[in-house]
Amino acid sequence: MTQPTSYGGRPRMPAPGAAAPELRIARIRSHARRLAWSAVVLIAVAGATAYFYDNLPAPFENWMLVSAAAAAVLLLVVLPYLVWLSHSWTITTRRVIERSGFFGSRRQEISHVRGYSIQMRRGVLQRLWGAGTLTLSNGVEPPLRMKNVPQAVLVHETLVDQVEVNQILAHRDSQSFGSGSVGV
Repeated sequence: MTQPTSYGGRPRMPAPGAAAPELRIARIRSHARRLAWSAVVLIAVAGATAYFYDNLPAPFENWMLVSAAAAAVLLLVVLPYLVWLSHSWTITTRRVIERSGFFGSRRQEISHVRGYSIQMRRGVLQRLWGAGTLTLSNGVEPPLRMKNVPQAVLVHETLVDQVEVNQILAHRDSQSFGSGSVGV
C-alpha cells in the first residue's frame, strides 16, 4: 500500500511496521513575563547609578556605587534570567521532555503512545497573556507540569493531536503484526 504524498503540513505516515523518526515539534520555555521585574530593576539601577555617579556624599566613593549596582544587576537581573533560561520543555512526535537545572540537570519524560490526560488551568493574568499551566498525567508516573506555557491553547491542541496520532500508529502496527503478517 502506498502513502499519499504530502505537500506541506503534516509529515507522511510511516509504512506499517516501520519506525517513525522522532521529530521535534516545539521547544518551549515558560512565559517571559516573569522577567518583567528584572527589566524594571535593570532600568532603575542604570538610572540611579548614572544620577549618583560623582554626586555621592563624603564617606562614599564611586567604586562603591558601581560595585553595589553590579551586585544588584547580578542578583536581580542575570540570575533570574539564567534560571528562566535553564528550564525548557521539548515536544517531539514521540514524547514530551522537561529539562531543568543550571548546574544539576533534571529530566522528566512522558510518552505519547502510553496516553495521558491533559489538564489546563488558566488564571486571570494567564488568560490576559495567553499563557496557562498544563498538567500531563498518565496515572503511573508523577505528573509533568508545564507552568506558564505561552500559547497554552495551541500547545494543548498539539499534545492532544500527538497522543491521538501515536495511539493510531501503535494500534495499526499491533494489528498488522497480530494478523500473521511478517514485519520487514
